[in-house]
Amino acid sequence: MKRTLWIPVVMVWLLSTLTQAQIDRIVIAAGTPEDQALQEISKEADAQKKLPLYQDFIQKFASNPAAVAFGNWQVSQYYQTAGDLPKALEFGDKALAGSPHNLDILVSQAGIAQQMKDDAKIMDYAEKGGLAYESIAKEPKPEGMSDQDFAARVASDKDAAKSGHDFLEGVAFNAIADEKDAKARMSDIERFSAAFPNSQYQEQVSQYAMYTLGPGQLNDPARLVAFGEKSLAANPNSIPALLMLANTYVEETKPASWAKAVTYSQKVVTLAKADAPDADKSRKLSAGVAHSTLGYAYMKQDKTAAAIPELKFASSLLKGQDDTAYSAALYRLGYAYAKLSRTTEARDVLNEAVKIQGPLQQPSRELLEKVNSARAKGK
Repeated sequence: MKRTLWIPVVMVWLLSTLTQAQIDRIVIAAGTPEDQALQEISKEADAQKKLPLYQDFIQKFASNPAAVAFGNWQVSQYYQTAGDLPKALEFGDKALAGSPHNLDILVSQAGIAQQMKDDAKIMDYAEKGGLAYESIAKEPKPEGMSDQDFAARVASDKDAAKSGHDFLEGVAFNAIADEKDAKARMSDIERFSAAFPNSQYQEQVSQYAMYTLGPGQLNDPARLVAFGEKSLAANPNSIPALLMLANTYVEETKPASWAKAVTYSQKVVTLAKADAPDADKSRKLSAGVAHSTLGYAYMKQDKTAAAIPELKFASSLLKGQDDTAYSAALYRLGYAYAKLSRTTEARDVLNEAVKIQGPLQQPSRELLEKVNSARAKGK
């Protein structure tokens, strides 16, 4: 997405620059030599001829940080239009050096980084922009201003900055989705969560985080639980968060964790409503995984008889939906039957499980051999 390029000069009266971490605004006071120089540059219609004029402007007013930042920003946009993206990024960074919390420049830089497919740079600019936007609500109230007027000003400032904020939020989320390295992705997620605390992508980001921290990626249960519980505090009905936490808790060794796995799994069952006429594949899959985890938790609590109906229902929901989840439910069900010496039922279930390729195919074969051996001995 390309932002507005080579913007026309707008003359405004001098305003105070906000404190660090709050939004900066480049202001050139009307009637000053800088103002007059910019007015002359604006008369030049040829973009190529404007470039040396802005370069001279930067040199002439080197002692004025606002003028230097503005000039470098214009040079950056010239190079972006010309297709020289590294140069555009270079001069944009020079502009940011003089106005580090300027949302317009950060948006421009993120747009250039997006064209360059540089996700690391996108995250840098988006994080700064998100934090700057959030700082608007933390601005100190000017002395003598009423609470009502101050609240109106903050609301107006946030409204004016919203489109830039939303752009940065969107490109940062895309950078997370694009990141292949799990460690880098989790770092991006943590930065995103701090910079965009009320993000419209909060649910999807939570799913990426829990996937990243889970088995097969970083495999960090402690961080997964911390992030998942934080996600649930913001959205108590997040089915992905509930499922991931239930699956994590059920694998722990503490009875208190198994109890949490039961609670979260039961909540997913209630939310998913898999038996409703309008239940779609996603809801049935979520409910199936929840029933499977619930059955597994009951087994860990030595409630094997109670686990069997949960695992049977899980298998019926997961068949044809997800082979990995289906095989897990079958393996657990076969184990539960075997534990209760119901070897015929265990054999039937495990004969189905061994047909499914995946991580539980070999464990299912081994368990089936034990069940068949027990049947042969008449146990």
